[in-house]
Amino acid sequence: MVLKTFNRVHKLVKYGNSLLPDIDVVSFDIFDTLLIRRIHDPDLIKLSVANHIATLAAGRGKNIDLQTILSCRQQHEDLSRQENVRMSNDSEAHYPTFMRNMLETLFEDKVDQIYEQTRAFELNIENAMLVPRRALMDWLHELHRLGKRIILISDIYLTTAELEPLLKYAGLSKYVDQLISSADKGLSKASGKGYELVRDQFSLDPKTWMHIGDHPLSDGIRPAQIGINALVLQDSEERRRKSIMQLYFRYSQRTAFWKGRALQQLMAPLEAENQLRSYKYIAGYNFFGPLFGLFIHNIAEYCQNNTVDKIFFCSREGWIFKQVWEAVIPWLYPETLTPQIEYLYVSRKALAGASCGHNGLSRKNADVILASPHTKTFDDICTAFGFKPAPLLPLLERYKIDPATVLNSSCPGYDTANRKRFDELLKDASFQEEIKRQTRPKNDALQLYLEQAGYFENENIALVDIGWLGTIQHYLCSAISHRKNRPICHGLLFGATRTRDESSDKSVLTGLIYDSLAQNLPGSAILYAQDIFEEACRAPHSSLNAYRLKDDNEYELVFKENPAQAGQQEQEQDQSDHYADLRLGILDAAKRYGPSASIMNARPSEFRPWANYLLMSKLAFPKSREVGELRYKHHFDDFLGDNKPALSHTPAFFIGNPWRLDAWRLVINAPFLGALFNRHLKNIRESFGTDEL
Repeated sequence: MVLKTFNRVHKLVKYGNSLLPDIDVVSFDIFDTLLIRRIHDPDLIKLSVANHIATLAAGRGKNIDLQTILSCRQQHEDLSRQENVRMSNDSEAHYPTFMRNMLETLFEDKVDQIYEQTRAFELNIENAMLVPRRALMDWLHELHRLGKRIILISDIYLTTAELEPLLKYAGLSKYVDQLISSADKGLSKASGKGYELVRDQFSLDPKTWMHIGDHPLSDGIRPAQIGINALVLQDSEERRRKSIMQLYFRYSQRTAFWKGRALQQLMAPLEAENQLRSYKYIAGYNFFGPLFGLFIHNIAEYCQNNTVDKIFFCSREGWIFKQVWEAVIPWLYPETLTPQIEYLYVSRKALAGASCGHNGLSRKNADVILASPHTKTFDDICTAFGFKPAPLLPLLERYKIDPATVLNSSCPGYDTANRKRFDELLKDASFQEEIKRQTRPKNDALQLYLEQAGYFENENIALVDIGWLGTIQHYLCSAISHRKNRPICHGLLFGATRTRDESSDKSVLTGLIYDSLAQNLPGSAILYAQDIFEEACRAPHSSLNAYRLKDDNEYELVFKENPAQAGQQEQEQDQSDHYADLRLGILDAAKRYGPSASIMNARPSEFRPWANYLLMSKLAFPKSREVGELRYKHHFDDFLGDNKPALSHTPAFFIGNPWRLDAWRLVINAPFLGALFNRHLKNIRESFGTDEL
């Protein structure tokens, strides 16, 4: 008999290999040995499950607080242990028994469906918090190859029926000959009776049996007492990792900032998950991923509070947001309590023309176009709305306007007299009738598309987009403003940069990560890199150009065919997968955000301080490599036709937006980043009309 303790896995494996010639059977403890936990305290799983039960209860019209659920669970676990002591003189709870009894106590009704939902959720969250220890998995594979009999033994209230899916998920099932849980027979390793049961059931000789675990008593002293070779792993590095997690969690109970830090620590890759990755992947995982996960978390809470029935992820950025939703939300809300979701093919260019089908070209819609410094003439307006200029030329001549007349006050050549004449043109009934004639088919096609998507079937819907001015929502609501059955549209933007609230009884616009009306100064760092967020999120399909009405009262979606140089460059960026690794990092992070946020059991607003820190540290004070790696090759605005907004060619010794500087210029100007951000904050404060932070 051998009893030895090791503080490193490789030392344990080396010593275990020296014993193998005399060993026929190798048994392992499961939790904190073969599988390590992301969390420092296994009972945090119970908190997450309790929150899930509370949500299920709320969906049934019952209000049950978390403490009541946790107390009820503890009570029934204790009763289950007491019953096992009476039956077998050993103490272990039995999950199916105490969980059913607890749910029957809480719901006072049949609980078969609730039990299955709760059991499935608990196993899923357990899975998400478990990571196979790479070195022991490699050893397990070798032991299996050598023909050793492998037994897994665990002291836990989960029966083998619950443990089997956990092992399958971790990739352990193919190596295991027997799986033993103390919950099945009520006999535990801690008392030593569990080992006696295994010995007698499988007629094992303790001298040819080696056991590996992490608990000095259960996995060390008890097996050694019956002659088993016991190797105890007291991994100092694993203890250090858990102590860090515990520290962050303790801080998070005091200050909201640390909730976000603890969340991101839970999301960190462990063991075999740690692989050599590209810089873009790391940025996607550590920066964009948590922000997008928080964005989706905010959307879910908003929809719960505002009874939103359906969510439309729109424009090309919505493509990745929908995938993040599908990865995050099942951990936070039961499927029956979340809105339906759908991807909606929209773009500003396609909606702008359709918005004029019933109302013509309003001054407000024209002002939205002319707000861009890249749109200055009537020709540009025609490009944005898809008007055919030829039929409009006689009307332009009547008001002494030509297609090249500058109408944007921020552009050279602007004359207020021309703008006044343009405003008079907008009041001309003949002009508006021609506009309606040209755009009505687009509007009809759009309505057919929205009807097919179920847009008008709900009282409250949400449009999810990256941002920034809410133009898509504005044009969409304008296009259907004549319909009595139009729903209340909640525009939920990643960042809303508007300077005034344009909400109405049928349209509400909210920025969930940044909103210029919320005076979130640290979060305003997002304004440094709006274009990068857009390009990083773009769907792998061309942008939508128009809705076309077909002869048989059907519609079709017309996508950009990339004939022009700008389109070719955009296609080149997409086909080169410039942001492929970054998007992969985002989606991998989303898979971890959901279960980690569930464990933290915090509202999304409590993660906001950490999100502000991420935005400010990454965007306001970037490193030259970050800018070089993450900056796009090409960026295009679908309102600009073939015009390409160039990156600023800022002189080497004059700093502007750091994300528009070449890497070498950024190095030179690095000492001035603080001054630049202070200037940025001053501009933001002035726009708020206050000098206070």
